[in-house]
Amino acid sequence: MERKQFLKQSLVGLGSIVALSKAMVACSESQDDVASESAAASAEESYTNESSSGDACELSPTETQGPYPIKTPADLVRASIVSDREGIALLITLTVLDQSANCAPLAGVLVDIWHCDKDGYYSEYKGSGYTSTQIDNTSKHFLRGRQTTDGNGQVSFISIFPGWYQSRAPHIHVEVLSSSEDSIKVTQIAFPKDICDTVYTTSGYHGSADTSNSRDNVFSDSLDGNLADSLSGNTTDGYTLLKTIVV
Repeated sequence: MERKQFLKQSLVGLGSIVALSKAMVACSESQDDVASESAAASAEESYTNESSSGDACELSPTETQGPYPIKTPADLVRASIVSDREGIALLITLTVLDQSANCAPLAGVLVDIWHCDKDGYYSEYKGSGYTSTQIDNTSKHFLRGRQTTDGNGQVSFISIFPGWYQSRAPHIHVEVLSSSEDSIKVTQIAFPKDICDTVYTTSGYHGSADTSNSRDNVFSDSLDGNLADSLSGNTTDGYTLLKTIVV
């Protein structure tokens, strides 16, 4: 099944999600429904990381894999990683480039991603979220997935906008591996504060994160390389995140 059709069908199960990408996602509601929702939607927001275009072939920052890496990534090959989690829709498209080949797209490699839910909790572990309350999610596998890059070096995941947890700025974990599962690059994606603040005022989220990007112990020395290349959308229709990973 082609990715475009697969993503379109997967979005139907997310209820309130409408179009997230002109090229890859089609609206699953009637025109009247979309029009009525759009009237109540917040104005569309768009962020572009200007520094990302300065050196398109600069290696992506290498960051820590932990503390909540995927335990069984081969069992989580899927485009929709939402599972039973609720939150504002997020379509994540990653492009992997090979610096050693003049930054040509890197096809046929594995890309694993994982991130917390709107309350700051990870699946597969017992831990705390935006508060100190411990939740045991060891038997769950939400918001984790694996895909193989296509001929353009791209993968896409349907997810939700992550929340935050104590002492970390909002982020997504990414690991790129060879087809034989040898790790090539472990990195993290940061989010622009203004869009996070907008999302975190909506129902179900918990206000602004307690740690900014500049004070985050992972991003403080490499923020330009960690920030999403672009993030656009709104709190009704969802957001689309684009990021290039150079390995």
